[in-house]
Amino acid sequence: MSRPKKIPDARVLDIALRMIQTCGPASLTFAALAKESGLSAATLVQRFQNKEGLVRASLLHAWDRLDTRTEDLAGQMPKTPAGAVDILVALSGDCRDAESYSDSLLVLREDFRDPVLRRRGVAWKEALSARLEACFEGTPAAPDGIGSLLFTQWQGTVLWWGFEPDQPVDDFVRQNLERFVATLLG
Repeated sequence: MSRPKKIPDARVLDIALRMIQTCGPASLTFAALAKESGLSAATLVQRFQNKEGLVRASLLHAWDRLDTRTEDLAGQMPKTPAGAVDILVALSGDCRDAESYSDSLLVLREDFRDPVLRRRGVAWKEALSARLEACFEGTPAAPDGIGSLLFTQWQGTVLWWGFEPDQPVDDFVRQNLERFVATLLG
């Protein structure tokens, strides 16, 4: 069977991201990606130049997908405090279990190491915080910066769920964020 001549970069980057999430960035080599994608290693080198470029492209692709998902969710949910919680619960749904969550931390580690990826993470946090903030417009007791406060609480909630994954992440996140919002709003 011959190798495919064309596979879109987005598909190749999906495969590369899955490899990073499953086995860590060290597992992502041109040879391993060639085997998984069916493209030749030489073709992949032409597209991504070096391993650093491949890892960065894969993680920027993941940020693009997260940006799109965030915007879609923010557009679907009501602009209410409950809608803000719903957005964050939906964004938590990728954590099927503590092991899959810990795999995602391998990706986060790479984001911390690369200044381009780190800036991309900051931009996403700011965009999501603004979307969350908008859900509290007209809520009298909402403190300034509630979007950022809720974002930070959400990240901590998911992290601590990883230590005690006794219930589905959606339930854990919803319970904790609803309690947090109720406390903030008095």
